[in-house]
Amino acid sequence: MTRLLLAGACALAWVLMSAAGAHAQTDKVLVPAEDPSNGADPSSTANAALAADDGQAPIAFEGGQLTITQPEQDGEKVLSYDGKQLASNYDVFFDKIVKIGDVNVALVDVGDGGNQCGPAKVIVWKPQGGEIQATTVEQDECGAPPAAISEDAIYFVPYLLPGDSKPALQWSPKEGLTTSGELAYTPEPGTDWKDVDPSKYDNIIDAFHNEAVYKAGQTLLGNDMPDMATSLLVGGGTEKTASGAFYATGCVPHDCGGNDGFMAVDPSKHAVYFARRGDNGEPQAWPPVKDWPADIKKAYDDAQGAGN
Repeated sequence: MTRLLLAGACALAWVLMSAAGAHAQTDKVLVPAEDPSNGADPSSTANAALAADDGQAPIAFEGGQLTITQPEQDGEKVLSYDGKQLASNYDVFFDKIVKIGDVNVALVDVGDGGNQCGPAKVIVWKPQGGEIQATTVEQDECGAPPAAISEDAIYFVPYLLPGDSKPALQWSPKEGLTTSGELAYTPEPGTDWKDVDPSKYDNIIDAFHNEAVYKAGQTLLGNDMPDMATSLLVGGGTEKTASGAFYATGCVPHDCGGNDGFMAVDPSKHAVYFARRGDNGEPQAWPPVKDWPADIKKAYDDAQGAGN
């Protein structure tokens, strides 16, 4: 029953994202007065052009101007409204302006930059008769989930790593930022070792979608599963050993070389292998490396040598 509930929650989240995205296509969007598109397709004209240009032009908003400046060369960019600073970081880009209820809302992406790490979302609005307001949605140290726009609220449905559970958030001008519910990572029910197909994986983390792989990993890793998956985030496809097992290496975003991971899957033996070197430099392995097959241990040793 628990699995069905979790699967249903994820399905609901997907429907919500799709419906909200479709609605966002029709929402009115404010654009700069000089925009030649006259607001015809803001998602692909004014907003996209500004996001692609480091010298982003000011945007007219609620009787004032939103600006992005860089006071110091190679320093942080600053988001301001009529001179009042709202947010700052190394990457600051206008996303779009939408209407939630009867309130115009500006969305701005603000983050550290770097690979595999999305930005936080800064929400800017002006209550009727009030002063400009801004709030930042940042679910963890690696940014915020993508924003899905509906008529009455903005929804943030988190990306989950194996072993993760996180709240789904929503924001509206009246209620502010609130929790809609809790989502948990769930593998595809009924999938088994025979269904494992590394040719379909962009990252070896995708193997956890298989229920048999997930359960084997959970047995070995326990509460360490999310950390192990995080250490594989910055990575690519997989490689194969002579016996047919497949493996890959990766690292934590912004900490490659300091927090690195290794994962191998042997579908024929119904086995998984993990290793992670954290910030203390001491590697951990599940099961202990001495119990690994020779070809997988060699792949791990070669990966360790290539990383040094």
